[in-house]
Amino acid sequence: MTENFQAMATLAAAKMRSVFPATPLLKNELLSDRFDADIWLKREDLTPVRSYKLRGAFNAMRKVIPDQELFVCASAGNHAQGVAFMCKYFGVKGVIFMPVTTPEQKILKTRMFGGDHAEVRLVGDYFDETLVAAQTFCAEQGAHFLSPFDDYDVIEGQASVAVEIEQELGRVPDHIVMPVGGGGLSAGVVGYFGTECRYTFVEPSGAKSLAAAIDEGKPVDVSPIDSFVDGAAVAKLGARPFETLKTIAREDIIDLPEDRICCTIVEMLNVEGIVLEPAGAMSIEALGDIRDQIKGKTVVCLVTGGNFDFERLPEVKERAQRYAGLKKYFILRLPQRPGALRDFLDKLGPHDNITRFEYMKKSARNFGSVLIGIETDKPENFQSLFQRIDESGFTYTDITNDETLAQFVI
Repeated sequence: MTENFQAMATLAAAKMRSVFPATPLLKNELLSDRFDADIWLKREDLTPVRSYKLRGAFNAMRKVIPDQELFVCASAGNHAQGVAFMCKYFGVKGVIFMPVTTPEQKILKTRMFGGDHAEVRLVGDYFDETLVAAQTFCAEQGAHFLSPFDDYDVIEGQASVAVEIEQELGRVPDHIVMPVGGGGLSAGVVGYFGTECRYTFVEPSGAKSLAAAIDEGKPVDVSPIDSFVDGAAVAKLGARPFETLKTIAREDIIDLPEDRICCTIVEMLNVEGIVLEPAGAMSIEALGDIRDQIKGKTVVCLVTGGNFDFERLPEVKERAQRYAGLKKYFILRLPQRPGALRDFLDKLGPHDNITRFEYMKKSARNFGSVLIGIETDKPENFQSLFQRIDESGFTYTDITNDETLAQFVI
């Protein structure tokens, strides 16, 4: 980007102060001690809509108002809420298309932020269908389409995050860690700071669109994707963000398994009292992968959002435990004889707790298949448990990491 981009981003940040104050940049002592660095968290989870998305929406909308008073977007989450909030702020009309499968909590929040100024339309089972419907409606009505990332004005608005970091820190940090979905935020930050600092770009393992774009020299579709990290699960990087990101080093892009991201969500909630959505936790979890790069450095992690539906907490905890090796599932072939179950239970250690026990096949004459879930406090406990089971002659199959089977029986 050019010096003009920096000036425009600075202007955008200044104009945003009429909407919300700069989000805090807070040093985190827990992470600083753990990684022997000065770790700062840019708390975008503390905006009025609990994500950075309203920045881009604000900047794109302010540039076309009052000539345009009808705005359209397609989103299943944070972008929808940001657009709805800004429609109410500017007093204009917004039509927000969301998939029929969108969780009710997100639909209600979008309606709450937009009030009478935002109409929510539920169209399509999948986002691609929703997007087509939104763009068709937009063309028919002569409305302004608000892309979540593939728009220069949106990118400029997201760059206000970088403006605030420099103002609050008093200088450019040594290293910035940020999640990547469609690339709007990353392009904005890189466009503002340029080569003045080092970057780490973090993607979910189930949606590596930036890595694919760098490898291929252009944005490519990486469908099908894993939608668990919904704030960053994008099948194709935006063309406009790629113009800025195409020169980044491939080694500065890392990806994280979805289950691993859950470990940070749980820790931040339990230890720091910070509620993060999966995408918002990615930059923190990535610190372990760049420990040698950041030692002694000033590092800013972009905590991009905190729109976490607590109905997902059991799933997040489950995923975290499985990744950490503290919970396993297996199918036990249990002899149909008196005392067989007691014989098996005798093999459990003092810290092994059964969390799931279900007969899967009850009609066999000699053996029954039992689904068992066991939770413990140390991963190494499973090694000794399975050794005791093996020595007893029980037959079992560990299905903890069999994603296909787990979807049906766990």
